[in-house]
Amino acid sequence: MPARRAGRGTRALDLLVAAAEWLAVGLLVAMVAVVTAAVFYRYVLDDSLVWYDEGASFLLVWLTFVGSVAVARRRRHISFELFVERRTPGVRRALEAAAELCILAFQLVLVVYGWNLVESMGDETAASLLWLHMGWVYAVIPACGLLMALVSLHRLAGLLRGSPEAPGGGPHASAGATE
Repeated sequence: MPARRAGRGTRALDLLVAAAEWLAVGLLVAMVAVVTAAVFYRYVLDDSLVWYDEGASFLLVWLTFVGSVAVARRRRHISFELFVERRTPGVRRALEAAAELCILAFQLVLVVYGWNLVESMGDETAASLLWLHMGWVYAVIPACGLLMALVSLHRLAGLLRGSPEAPGGGPHASAGATE
């Protein structure tokens, strides 16, 4: 069966996810640089960077949420693949839709409560990085929750259309395949 041409929404979503992947790469490089600098200061210069622990922790939080967007798009989060794959196509689609609705509900919780956290903690500053407002640290929660919700809505639309291949790859698609 010939591959269907990706729609404008799919291409836009793929661009957002690609941007998130590159941001995750940058965050990982920054985190390695911060930890390496801290080790250098500690063991070579016999000094310490008072901010490195907090800075590295914030980078890890951002890396986790931003990386989750790409993982959601590729459908690589934990799932019960064996249970679902042994069902008939109709039951499989219904189970996948139900699971995606639960995932979407959680992502919407991230958006709403993440935004509440940003608003309530926005003016607070980090203990060792006084220039860093906690609102910026927590902003990753609603932002990535929204991106993952877009991924889920796209997947639900594909399931409702009866698309033969799961959007963004996944257990029913070949490795590395895209729409």
